[in-house]
Amino acid sequence: MKQYVFVILLVSFFSFSGCEDVLDCVINVRPELHNKTLAVGLVDAYYSETISAEIKNEANDNDYDYYFDISGRLPEGIDVYYNRHREVVFKGIPKASGSFVIRAYLEVVPHYNTYGNDRINGRLCSDNTSKTYTLVIN
Repeated sequence: MKQYVFVILLVSFFSFSGCEDVLDCVINVRPELHNKTLAVGLVDAYYSETISAEIKNEANDNDYDYYFDISGRLPEGIDVYYNRHREVVFKGIPKASGSFVIRAYLEVVPHYNTYGNDRINGRLCSDNTSKTYTLVIN
Protein backbone atom coordinates (compact mmCIF):
# COMPACT_ATOMS: atom_id res chain seq x y z
CA MET A 1 0.00 0.00 0.00
CA LYS A 2 2.86 2.38 0.81
CA GLN A 3 4.23 1.89 -2.71
CA TYR A 4 0.94 2.98 -4.27
CA VAL A 5 0.78 6.10 -2.11
CA PHE A 6 4.33 6.98 -3.14
CA VAL A 7 3.53 6.51 -6.84
CA ILE A 8 0.37 8.63 -6.52
CA LEU A 9 2.31 11.39 -4.76
CA LEU A 10 5.04 11.26 -7.40
CA VAL A 11 2.55 11.47 -10.27
CA SER A 12 0.76 14.35 -8.54
CA PHE A 13 4.04 16.21 -8.06
CA PHE A 14 4.95 15.97 -11.74
CA SER A 15 1.42 16.90 -12.79
CA PHE A 16 1.41 20.14 -10.82
CA SER A 17 5.04 21.20 -11.20
CA GLY A 18 5.66 20.33 -14.83
CA CYS A 19 7.96 17.52 -15.80
CA GLU A 20 10.25 19.69 -17.92
CA ASP A 21 11.27 21.97 -15.03
CA VAL A 22 11.97 19.05 -12.72
CA LEU A 23 13.94 17.25 -15.42
CA ASP A 24 16.07 20.36 -16.04
CA CYS A 25 16.98 20.44 -12.36
CA VAL A 26 17.78 16.73 -12.31
CA ILE A 27 20.06 17.29 -15.31
CA ASN A 28 21.47 20.37 -13.50
CA VAL A 29 20.89 23.01 -16.17
CA ARG A 30 22.36 26.20 -14.70
CA PRO A 31 24.88 28.97 -15.40
CA GLU A 32 28.47 28.19 -14.59
CA LEU A 33 31.62 30.27 -14.28
CA HIS A 34 34.64 28.21 -15.25
CA ASN A 35 37.09 27.16 -12.58
CA LYS A 36 40.40 28.72 -13.33
CA THR A 37 43.48 30.14 -11.71
CA LEU A 38 44.13 33.62 -13.05
CA ALA A 39 47.57 34.14 -14.57
CA VAL A 40 50.11 35.92 -12.38
CA GLY A 41 50.88 39.42 -13.63
CA LEU A 42 53.86 41.74 -13.23
CA VAL A 43 53.92 45.37 -12.19
CA ASP A 44 54.34 47.68 -15.22
CA ALA A 45 53.82 44.81 -17.69
CA TYR A 46 50.72 44.39 -19.87
CA TYR A 47 48.21 41.96 -18.35
CA SER A 48 45.20 40.28 -19.94
CA GLU A 49 43.10 37.45 -18.55
CA THR A 50 39.61 36.14 -19.30
CA ILE A 51 36.93 34.44 -17.21
CA SER A 52 34.35 32.63 -19.31
CA ALA A 53 30.93 31.20 -18.61
CA GLU A 54 28.43 28.78 -20.02
CA ILE A 55 25.14 27.16 -19.15
CA LYS A 56 25.96 23.69 -17.94
CA ASN A 57 24.15 20.90 -19.79
CA GLU A 58 22.52 23.30 -22.27
CA ALA A 59 23.33 22.83 -25.96
CA ASN A 60 21.91 26.27 -26.83
CA ASP A 61 23.76 28.33 -24.25
CA ASN A 62 24.40 31.08 -26.81
CA ASP A 63 20.64 31.70 -26.76
CA TYR A 64 20.92 33.54 -23.44
CA ASP A 65 22.19 36.98 -22.51
CA TYR A 66 25.00 36.92 -19.97
CA TYR A 67 25.29 39.76 -17.44
CA PHE A 68 28.40 39.95 -15.29
CA ASP A 69 29.30 42.01 -12.25
CA ILE A 70 32.73 42.07 -10.64
CA SER A 71 33.27 43.11 -7.06
CA GLY A 72 36.46 43.44 -5.05
CA ARG A 73 39.54 45.58 -5.39
CA LEU A 74 41.56 45.41 -8.58
CA PRO A 75 45.11 46.69 -8.84
CA GLU A 76 45.45 50.23 -10.19
CA GLY A 77 45.88 50.06 -13.97
CA ILE A 78 43.71 46.96 -14.51
CA ASP A 79 40.25 47.51 -16.01
CA VAL A 80 37.32 45.14 -16.43
CA TYR A 81 35.57 44.68 -19.77
CA TYR A 82 32.26 42.84 -19.96
CA ASN A 83 31.51 40.84 -23.05
CA ARG A 84 27.90 39.67 -23.17
CA HIS A 85 29.12 36.79 -25.25
CA ARG A 86 30.08 34.88 -22.12
CA GLU A 87 33.33 36.54 -21.01
CA VAL A 88 34.81 39.01 -18.55
CA VAL A 89 38.24 40.37 -19.49
CA PHE A 90 40.77 41.94 -17.12
CA LYS A 91 43.43 43.96 -18.90
CA GLY A 92 45.82 46.82 -18.50
CA ILE A 93 49.18 47.62 -16.96
CA PRO A 94 49.10 47.03 -13.20
CA LYS A 95 50.82 49.68 -11.09
CA ALA A 96 50.74 47.84 -7.74
CA SER A 97 51.71 44.39 -6.57
CA GLY A 98 49.65 42.21 -4.27
CA SER A 99 46.98 39.58 -4.08
CA PHE A 100 43.53 40.83 -5.10
CA VAL A 101 40.39 38.84 -4.32
CA ILE A 102 37.69 39.29 -6.95
CA ARG A 103 34.13 37.98 -6.92
CA ALA A 104 32.47 37.38 -10.28
CA TYR A 105 28.69 37.33 -10.35
CA LEU A 106 26.80 36.05 -13.38
CA GLU A 107 23.12 36.28 -14.27
CA VAL A 108 21.70 34.81 -17.47
CA VAL A 109 18.49 35.87 -19.17
CA PRO A 110 16.77 33.76 -21.84
CA HIS A 111 15.75 35.14 -25.19
CA TYR A 112 12.03 35.54 -25.79
CA ASN A 113 9.97 35.42 -28.95
CA THR A 114 9.06 38.64 -30.76
CA TYR A 115 5.95 39.03 -28.60
CA GLY A 116 8.04 38.83 -25.41
CA ASN A 117 5.91 36.22 -23.72
CA ASP A 118 7.42 32.83 -24.58
CA ARG A 119 10.95 31.70 -23.93
CA ILE A 120 12.83 30.50 -26.97
CA ASN A 121 14.91 28.17 -24.82
CA GLY A 122 14.25 25.95 -21.82
CA ARG A 123 14.04 26.72 -18.15
CA LEU A 124 17.01 26.78 -15.80
CA CYS A 125 17.30 25.49 -12.24
CA SER A 126 18.97 28.77 -11.37
CA ASP A 127 19.61 31.91 -13.38
CA ASN A 128 22.67 33.13 -11.48
CA THR A 129 25.92 32.04 -9.90
CA SER A 130 29.10 33.53 -8.50
CA LYS A 131 32.70 32.50 -7.96
CA THR A 132 35.74 33.98 -6.23
CA TYR A 133 39.06 34.39 -8.04
CA THR A 134 42.43 35.70 -6.92
CA LEU A 135 44.52 37.99 -9.11
CA VAL A 136 48.20 38.04 -8.13
CA ILE A 137 50.53 40.79 -9.33
CA ASN A 138 54.26 40.49 -8.55
